[in-house]
Amino acid sequence: MKKQNTKKWVLSGVFLALGLVLPFLTGQIPQLGARLSPMHIPALMCGFVCGAPYGLIVGFASPLLRSAIFGMPPLLPTAGAMSLELAAYGFVAGFLYRRLPKRAAYIYVALIAAMLSGRVVWGLASVPMYMLNGSAFSFSVFIAGGFVNALPGIALHIALIPPVVMALSKARLADL
Repeated sequence: MKKQNTKKWVLSGVFLALGLVLPFLTGQIPQLGARLSPMHIPALMCGFVCGAPYGLIVGFASPLLRSAIFGMPPLLPTAGAMSLELAAYGFVAGFLYRRLPKRAAYIYVALIAAMLSGRVVWGLASVPMYMLNGSAFSFSVFIAGGFVNALPGIALHIALIPPVVMALSKARLADL
């Protein structure tokens, strides 16, 4: 049991590091990074691989740490709302994955549910954070930011994450 927890903490650290580093792939073009959402991938993967509590911690910490270390994303409103969004991603992905049957279709169900719940959390968290920043956060901003502008990232996550989770499970490289 203790060895298993140590393994999960180490893997969580790897996912946290990925959350800090992956945005550099799109860093020269901020609009591309906003559309592909590279920080979302490690939070989701951590939830699937390590479980809900670890996914929640990695999802919450990565935007805040990246903001503190690199200055991007800006703390308010972006990193603040994003930390709650990614925490929801990691938690819901891990929670549902552990409870649903271990078939490919349910990986997609857990992923889509995590992405939807994370976007709702992001929208709810954005309202007060945008107000603190002196900006308005309307329903149209929520739809545009959470869904329309995020379509490339949503497609990337749906195309990438389930096959990786299935491959890790099949190869028994993670406790899935």
